[in-house]
Amino acid sequence: MKTRDLAYIALFAAIIAVLGTLPAVNIGPVPITAQTLGVMLAGSVLGARRGFLSVLLFLVLVAIGLPLLASGSGGLAVFAGATAGYLYSWPIAAFVIGWLTERFWSRYNVAWGVLFNVLGGMVVIYLIGVPVLAAVANLSLGAAVVSGALPFLIGDAIKAFLAAAIAAQVRRSYPVIERPRQALATR
Repeated sequence: MKTRDLAYIALFAAIIAVLGTLPAVNIGPVPITAQTLGVMLAGSVLGARRGFLSVLLFLVLVAIGLPLLASGSGGLAVFAGATAGYLYSWPIAAFVIGWLTERFWSRYNVAWGVLFNVLGGMVVIYLIGVPVLAAVANLSLGAAVVSGALPFLIGDAIKAFLAAAIAAQVRRSYPVIERPRQALATR
């Protein structure tokens, strides 16, 4: 791993932390935050590996006690609470978004980016976060969907669009993901 890769990973961990300073809206057991925008950006700008590592670095900083989450919390307790599944899903979401982005790098545009962010940044996060919310908060799966997914759909769709638009611009002006290598010509 190059020094530049480490700098990108640290930068996006910091971006996720800064997005946590924006006011969170508490409407139930799971707050609405801007930090999932950072997760989407990490995957769509850095790619699968570096995006995963940047989100993982952020979560390690939270685990050691830094109050980087939008609620101002940190420490190991957040990884056992109602929102733990969402936190566990973030590195996976960044990886999925980055993997899809890398596969479609030569054709990447806002529309593809929105699709990748919805698949990784919404579907993956909800598939992991909602069942954990149900288990920890002792809710039925339906009640967990109502309180842990439905209120977030519009905001997360907006974040998916914003991350895609930013990633498309970064791709054009300062591509961080390397262009795929051309296949060797066969004789």
